[in-house]
Amino acid sequence: MFELLLFFQKLLRSMQKNVCSVRQVKTVFPLKVTLLFFLTLVFAHSPCYAEEILSPNGRIAIAFELQDIADSSQCATYRVTYDGNNLVADSRLRFSVAKKNTENVNDYLGENLEVISQKVSEHDETWKPVYGERSQVRDHYRQLVVKLRDLRNKNRTMELTFRAYDAGVAFRTKFEDKSVEESIRIAEELAEFTFLGDHRAWVTRQAQGEYTEEVISTLGDQVERPLTLRADGNGKPVYVAIAEAALVDYARMKLQRSAENPLQIVSQLSSKVALQYPAETPWRVIMVADSPGQLLENNDIILNLNEPCAIEDTSWIRPGKVIREITLTNEGAQASIEFAVKHHLQYVEFDAGWYGHEYDDASDATTITVDPERTDGPLALKKWIKEANANGLGVILYVNRRALEKQLDEILPLYKSWGVAGVKYGFVRVGSQDATAWLHDAVRKAADHQLMVDVHDEYRTTGWCRTYPNLMTVEGIRGDEATPTNELTLTLLFTRMLAGAADNKICYFNNRVEENQNHAAQLAKAMMMYDPWQFLFWYDTPAKSVAKKRNGGEGVIYETPELEFWDHMPTVWDDSRVLHGVIGQYAVIARKSGADWYVGALNGETPRQLNTPLEFLGESENHVAHIYSHDASIETRTHVKIERWKVNSETVLNIVLGKNSGQAIRIAPVTDDDDSLPFYSKH
Repeated sequence: MFELLLFFQKLLRSMQKNVCSVRQVKTVFPLKVTLLFFLTLVFAHSPCYAEEILSPNGRIAIAFELQDIADSSQCATYRVTYDGNNLVADSRLRFSVAKKNTENVNDYLGENLEVISQKVSEHDETWKPVYGERSQVRDHYRQLVVKLRDLRNKNRTMELTFRAYDAGVAFRTKFEDKSVEESIRIAEELAEFTFLGDHRAWVTRQAQGEYTEEVISTLGDQVERPLTLRADGNGKPVYVAIAEAALVDYARMKLQRSAENPLQIVSQLSSKVALQYPAETPWRVIMVADSPGQLLENNDIILNLNEPCAIEDTSWIRPGKVIREITLTNEGAQASIEFAVKHHLQYVEFDAGWYGHEYDDASDATTITVDPERTDGPLALKKWIKEANANGLGVILYVNRRALEKQLDEILPLYKSWGVAGVKYGFVRVGSQDATAWLHDAVRKAADHQLMVDVHDEYRTTGWCRTYPNLMTVEGIRGDEATPTNELTLTLLFTRMLAGAADNKICYFNNRVEENQNHAAQLAKAMMMYDPWQFLFWYDTPAKSVAKKRNGGEGVIYETPELEFWDHMPTVWDDSRVLHGVIGQYAVIARKSGADWYVGALNGETPRQLNTPLEFLGESENHVAHIYSHDASIETRTHVKIERWKVNSETVLNIVLGKNSGQAIRIAPVTDDDDSLPFYSKH
C-alpha cells in the first residue's frame, strides 16, 4: 500500500508540472483532469499549484511551483527551459532568517507556503538612456507575481516576482509582516541554480582577478558574478550567465557550489542583511543565449531591471575620454591640459597624492597638500581646474575611501565650488550590506552636487547607472594596468562586461603593452571594452611632462599617426553588435555613433582570418574605412599601419589577425577628399 501511495504521489507531482499551469490546463485531456481532481482529494497534503510564463519570443520559459524537495515542504521552486529543453531544473528559493537581536538562525522563509494570489502581465516600452552602448533600450517582458503566506506564521508573506525576457529570466523576493515585527534579518539567501550537466564555466573569485575554466562540480565558493557557463546538453551549445541587478541596500551576491548537489550553484551573500519591512532583494538574473556575442548584445537586461533615471536634469552628465595626471606638478598639469585639447579628450584626472598620502587617515581632502612620496610639486590645483574648464575640459579628482568616509559631506560641495566635474572613489569597501548602502548613498549625494563618479577597485556594477547616471564607470576588472593577456581580455568581454561599463585603463605607450599584445590591439580595446569615461593613457604622460625627466622616457606619449583613431572615437554609442566572438579566443565588435561605425578586432594565441560583412552600413552611400593594423615593418615606435579604402554594405572585410594581435577600424561617410581612394579589395 505504501508503494502505491508513493506511486500516486509521484504521478500527481508529474501531472502538476504538466497540468497546473494556467496556460496549460485548457489543453489537457478531460480524463487526466478528472484523475488529477480525484488524486488531489486523496492526497490533499500535496496541493496543486504551478504557473509558467514565456518570454515574448516564446523561446524561454520560467515556471514557478510549490513542491516538496529534499527536506523542504511546500517550498517555492522555479525551473527554466530554452527552446523546449530543460536548462535549469527545479530549484528552491529559500532564506535562513535570524532571530531578532541575535545571530542565531530561527527558521527558513520559502517553505511551508500557501498561495494567496497570482498575477500574470506583460510590459513593453522603449526608453532612452542618458548614455550607453545603445541610444534606445527596449524593455519587453512577461511577468508573474505570486503572493504567498507562511503557514507557520500567517502574518508573514512573501511575494515572488518572475520576469521572462528574450534575453533571459529574472526573479526577486519581497517580504512583508503584519505583526509587530518591523524588520527582517537574513542570515543566508539560498537561491538555487540547478543544472542538468557539469557545464563549463569561466570563473574568477575576485572582481579584479584572473579567470580560469572550471566545471560546476569544482566551483567551490566565492565565485564572482556574472558567471558565464556553456551548456552542451541538447545538441547545440547554450550560453548562460548568472548575474545580479539592482543591488543598492543589500549584501553582494557571490556564488558557490551546493554541498548537496554537485551540479547545483547556490547564492552566497557577503554579509548578513537587515531590512525594514516591506523588504526586497536585488534581482537574480539568468541570461540565456545561443552565443557569447548574443549575451553581450543583450546585456541591457541588467539596466532594464533597475529603476528609471532619478535625476531630473542630466545636462551636466558628460561621457568622454580621460588622461590621468600622475606627476602632480604644475608642469604636468599644463602638459596634460594641452594634450587633452589637441587630441579631443574631455577630462584630466588628478590621481592619488594631491591632498596627501591616500592611506594616511590624517590626510585632509579639503586641502591641496601633495604627497612628498609621490611628487616634489608644486601643484596649483585650483588654477589648473580653471584652466581646464576654460578650455572645455572637466577635471576629476581622486579621493581614497579613508577621506571619503570622513569628509564626504564636506568635500562634495567644496569640489563643486572649485569647478570640479567628478570624483574617483578609490579603494571603496565592497560586499557587506553596510558597504553597499554607503557607496550608493555616496553616489546619490554626488548627484545632489552635480558631480559624476568613478568607483575604483573591487566594486562591480549591477545596472544602477540607469537610476543614477552620474555613476559613470566602475573598475571591478583586471584591466590593462595588470598587463592582461589577450586571452583574458577576450574572456572579460563575455563575462565581466555583461554587467556593464568597466574602467579598463588603457596603457598605450607603457612597455607592458608589448609583453602580451601590440598597439593595434590597444587601439581596438578602447572601443571594444565599453566605458563612458575611457582612460586612454593610464601610465602615460605627455612629452612636456616632468615624467620624461623622472623615469627616462618610460610611458611618455609620442605623437604617432594612429592616435587619430582615438581623436575621432566617442565613448558612448547608438548601437553595438558582436560580429564574431569565442570566449578567450577572438572577437569582432562594431559600434555606431551618428553616421560613423567603429570596428574593433582582438585575437588570442592562434593566428586567424575573419571575414566580416559590412551589412550593418545599410543602403546608404559609400563610406571610407580607416584601418589600423599591426605591421612590424612600419618605422614608428608602435608599428601601426594605416590604410584607407572605400567600402559599402556589400563589402566583406578580411580581417587578418596574428597571434595576440588586434585591429581597429573607423568607417565614416565619404567626403570630397576621399574621391581618389580605391574600393576595398580582399588582400
